[in-house]
Amino acid sequence: MSKASLLVLDNALDHDFYRPVEHWQRLAGFKLESVHLPSGGQLPEPGRHSHVIISGSEDSITIRPAWAEQEADWVSKAIKQGVRVLGSCWGHQLITVALVGPHSVRRSAMPEFGWLDIEVVDPDDILPSDSWGAFCSHFDEVVPNCHPDLKVLAKTADCQVHAFRFGDLPVWGIQAHPEIDPQTGRQFLTEACNLWPEHSQWFERGLAGPVNDSIYGPELFKRFLSY
Repeated sequence: MSKASLLVLDNALDHDFYRPVEHWQRLAGFKLESVHLPSGGQLPEPGRHSHVIISGSEDSITIRPAWAEQEADWVSKAIKQGVRVLGSCWGHQLITVALVGPHSVRRSAMPEFGWLDIEVVDPDDILPSDSWGAFCSHFDEVVPNCHPDLKVLAKTADCQVHAFRFGDLPVWGIQAHPEIDPQTGRQFLTEACNLWPEHSQWFERGLAGPVNDSIYGPELFKRFLSY
């Protein structure tokens, strides 16, 4: 794997609502290779790509369908082969399921929607040195202290594991969606109110709050891909 090659694991359930490959592609500035797991997409041999991005999903990490369990197993094997891995939101949570187990994730006591100020406690190699703002959308979270190698890099008042690195491995999870710009984020929350009216209070709270976006996504992507 001398030359960087990137694969996006697309975990969206409905591409009319959520198109993570499109979002990452717009941020990257070039076409990305991807596999759509929920529709039966076939994963390549682990280790074929040097870098893997694991997208978010409308699904809950606490109730994983067969395709998600297959993905977790594949991610574990890829990491053992030295693949660089970055997970966002559901993908951030899937990494801990793959490396730690199902007890590493849970429902959030306080779901987070909208643009949040994320406190960086350890920038490591990919995060900014100061706090940053990004779009967030999650009902689930990674359990703090679920494994001794889980090194917390960032947190918010309501989520203690907003970013992590797993030991010294080139494996990072970020609870936020740095790939989603403000316009897309507002559209996302507006459509979510109609799709899931039982949760509309959370989406409306996100829409009512200020847009605090540091536009760090391009730099994050650049740092990850150059690692």
